[in-house]
Amino acid sequence: MSPSPPSSSLADWSAHAGVPLLQTLATAVLRLADMTDLEAFTLPYPAEAQRALDRTALACLLRGAHPPGSVPELLAWCRTRPVEDWPLDLPQDAFGPDDLLIDPVSGKPTQLCHEWWTRARDSAAEHYDRTVISSAMRLCREHEAPESYTAFRRLLVERPVLTGGDMFEVATDLLLYPVRELVEQIYQRVPDSFCRDGAYVTCARCLTLLVPLTDGGWWCERDRCRRQGQPPPGRTLRADETGALWQLSRPLRQFVTGPGRAEAYLERELRALRLPVEMWPGFDAYDLRITFPDGWVWAVDVKDWAHPGLLGQAATEVRQQPPYDEACWVVPRYRVDARPDYLRVYARNRTPAAGGLPLLTDRQLVAAAHARLRGDTGPTGRLTQADGDTSANGAFDA
Repeated sequence: MSPSPPSSSLADWSAHAGVPLLQTLATAVLRLADMTDLEAFTLPYPAEAQRALDRTALACLLRGAHPPGSVPELLAWCRTRPVEDWPLDLPQDAFGPDDLLIDPVSGKPTQLCHEWWTRARDSAAEHYDRTVISSAMRLCREHEAPESYTAFRRLLVERPVLTGGDMFEVATDLLLYPVRELVEQIYQRVPDSFCRDGAYVTCARCLTLLVPLTDGGWWCERDRCRRQGQPPPGRTLRADETGALWQLSRPLRQFVTGPGRAEAYLERELRALRLPVEMWPGFDAYDLRITFPDGWVWAVDVKDWAHPGLLGQAATEVRQQPPYDEACWVVPRYRVDARPDYLRVYARNRTPAAGGLPLLTDRQLVAAAHARLRGDTGPTGRLTQADGDTSANGAFDA
């Protein structure tokens, strides 16, 4: 593996006054979005919103910039003003070009906003998505049912939206029996804001519900889907036919369903090469365990983060059980297409706790598997990340 550039530590980032402020802004935006439409809330403002306004105003005054005069103006900044244009003291990799905290089309918090909010949470407290996954592991271990955990993960990846009939099917599925009560907690009733003309519509690409826009179009919450153009409508669910509708909570849709779609893609591609692939082995020690004909084993964790710097700072070594010979993290290729320095920024911000963990794109991983199956055990057939911007090994994207 080529030596990585020096990494920035969490302490290095925290030394910049704009980092905690950006976390405060992300928290305020998400709290407001949870309460009401970001364009329709009224006085009194929540404490988080007023705190974000006050701290932003102070940061502007200290840098001689004109501050936003109200919470609505602050939200307008979040929707129209890229983070790089804010008068904030931020490290080099804290933002990318045109990064916004609120999507200008839908008025919803961006995935970047969610990632900054995740980083803002108390490190001593488990994140919601991790708590859910840990609970599912515990319940399935208690029942000595690893196949139930696999079924639970597939449910979250393949069925983020459930009708009343679907809920009954899930409740009576013997494989899901150990986690039945947990499933009831993590699926939430869908609000009316997703409904247009008495119907809900899912995205054919990512399976989540589409948000109806005032111009008659649709908006998909997944970054990957939006970059592919207009979201293709999938299932149409009429309220008078389906009755109540449930969807996974947003953190699970973002941090489990989203990466899960990339995991499913890799599973299909690798199985097409006739490679044995075990999904979420050892109660989710990692995402994919790939075994080659010579017995060589790869361990792969898939991440779908908008911010490569935050991803680098979150990197840790892949757990050693079940055992493997090489390990890496994988990011969908569209992230690198959208931001060509993605891999380099990740490597620059990767902490010592990662143990040099390489990051590859999904296409690079599949190409490396092709190379190894051809007998190439050199760099192009291994999980190594070079210092370049868009490819770990030049042959990967050929």
